Amino acid sequence: MAAYILRRLLLMIPTLFGIMLVTFTVTQFVPGGPVERLLAEIEGHGAAGEVSSRAGSLYQGAQGLDPERVEQLKVLYGFDKPATERFLTMMKNYLVFDFGQSYYHHTSVAGLVISKLPVSMSLGLWTFFIVYGVCIPLGIAKARHDGSRFDVVSSTVILVGYAIPGFVLAILLIVLFGGGSFWSIFPLRGLVSDHWQELSLLGKILDYLWHMVLPVTASAVGSLAVMTMLTKNSFLEEIRKQYVLTARAKGAGEQRVLYRHVFRNAIIPIITGFPGSFITAFFTGSLLIETIFSLDGMGLLAYESIINRDYPVVLGTLYFFTIIGLISRLLSDLSYVVVDPRITFEDMELK
Repeated sequence: MAAYILRRLLLMIPTLFGIMLVTFTVTQFVPGGPVERLLAEIEGHGAAGEVSSRAGSLYQGAQGLDPERVEQLKVLYGFDKPATERFLTMMKNYLVFDFGQSYYHHTSVAGLVISKLPVSMSLGLWTFFIVYGVCIPLGIAKARHDGSRFDVVSSTVILVGYAIPGFVLAILLIVLFGGGSFWSIFPLRGLVSDHWQELSLLGKILDYLWHMVLPVTASAVGSLAVMTMLTKNSFLEEIRKQYVLTARAKGAGEQRVLYRHVFRNAIIPIITGFPGSFITAFFTGSLLIETIFSLDGMGLLAYESIINRDYPVVLGTLYFFTIIGLISRLLSDLSYVVVDPRITFEDMELK
């Protein structure tokens, strides 16, 4: 086991390096970098977030400006050095998780990410718990009553929910329950109310949960169908196997057959994805959901960073989340061996 984990960890190094190298290279060819944008704003050719046609390149954007001033700006952003040197320096700093300063927010990237995490964690974790908490029991019930009216109706409902994009559902929820045209039941902005600090402990919890109802609903509904159908099909496959017929022939009750024999085999495909899903739930951001419900989280930060060419935030968060993704994949693979003793590490390497 230790040798397998070590090999997987060593393979993460070139994978991570390759992802960062490709992304860094792409950023070098994207027009309207931070220097060009600042020069365009100084000249008055473009507002914040825009690059004028004259600022298509650094020197075109610098027309009429003191060349010494241009060089100072390049030094400020570190563009006075060759791209190779900048990349190697960046990777050296990233090894100790020094992600530098944001060009746009003028604060540390690490601090900026930490300040956005509560929103993303709230959306991700609640969505995760709701999806697993609803889909596993529902999928088991659908497998037990396969082909019944309950199965058909529930499949229709969850598939309709799956077909509706999350942002469309979010707008519909606002119209219905957020005071759009019908009922004003749920709040629409932020994680908590403005007077949250003045509330009691119970009041704070209820206020937070009340703010989470609409965004979490919009985020979770689309994921219910996949997990529910996966659970149902996994249980159906096991229920139809010979050992289940043998157990029933020996007089075992339906509940005993389901939860003593079928459950531990059928749950393997579902539970093995649990570690990766749980970890990524902490850092998942949804741009459209966060924008619609005025939640300032990781999704909105990622979008703003790309638009504003805030390369330290783009590359720093990419580095961190790539590591998280690689570790999540490793944990998911290890969970196969933990859950199912029939699978060995040699089998995992063949995968």
